[in-house]
Amino acid sequence: MKRLLILGAALAAHFVTPALAEEPTKLLNASYDVSRELFVVENEAFIKQHPGVTIDQAHAGTSKQARSILEGLEADVVTFNQTTDIEFLAKNGFVAKDWAKAFPNNASPFYSFPSFLVRTGNPKNIKDWADLARDDVHAVFPNPKTSGNARYTYLAAYAWAKEAYEGDEAKIAAYITKIFDNVPVFDTGGRASTTTFVERETGDVLITFEAETRSIVRQYGADKVESVIPSVSLLAEFPVAVVDKVAEKHGTEALAKTYLDFLYTEEGQRIAAEFGHRVRNEKVAGEFKDKFPAIRLVNVDDVFGGWSKIQSEHFASGGVLDTLYGSR
Repeated sequence: MKRLLILGAALAAHFVTPALAEEPTKLLNASYDVSRELFVVENEAFIKQHPGVTIDQAHAGTSKQARSILEGLEADVVTFNQTTDIEFLAKNGFVAKDWAKAFPNNASPFYSFPSFLVRTGNPKNIKDWADLARDDVHAVFPNPKTSGNARYTYLAAYAWAKEAYEGDEAKIAAYITKIFDNVPVFDTGGRASTTTFVERETGDVLITFEAETRSIVRQYGADKVESVIPSVSLLAEFPVAVVDKVAEKHGTEALAKTYLDFLYTEEGQRIAAEFGHRVRNEKVAGEFKDKFPAIRLVNVDDVFGGWSKIQSEHFASGGVLDTLYGSR
């Protein structure tokens, strides 16, 4: 009997050990275009706490990323900058329909808003959204058809115009059209627009997330570029989600959730703040309070009636954006 028990234990070890050895330790995070540096550091910090884990990254405009996932990009998690792109994945069965409830703050660990980056000394004296429609100002931002970053720019400018022109749709349309006319080149994503503005020295002002403007100043130096905070902007949340369909296939559900949970920890929040994001954790936000200028932020629910309405009225085929953007 004793020999049988020993044999049974040996057989159990034989079958259990390989299973443990094959426990998933690799994730692919599909993220937005200008988040490369942020997630290099976030991933390093996460891996220190979880030795043996590998986090691979894929970066592009989030609308492009969402389509790529439908076409076969096997991302276990997404860290996007636009809610509608996660909703798109949810509608196609890749993400749970209640994904926004899976993590705190509507599954948005940090936030930012469209802001301005100008040449040092601000030679064109660009201070607010009205300046983008001046004849002598050429703004740089990516194609809103392919970039979530640019869609926020479009919406923020539209929100400002709704206030400035008291809801006069003809004046709003003329203002947005003028901004589009002033853009010298529409790149496909935010990082390409940064290159166009900073390295190719094209345009007078770059419109991108505040987090990106702070990163650019840090990278290229205050002697070359400087940040300008407009009077008002649009709250830009950065939603995250487990791509359930892929994670279930890979067996990475638990690891994927643990990874996204890390972004909410004090360490994860501190890293995000160091890279220019405004964070939800009150303790960490307090540590960085002096580094973030005050700004009035409006949100899509109050100005536009929510993302569903924005999608149908502005971003759907034949919508407002199609009409104003035209065939550029």
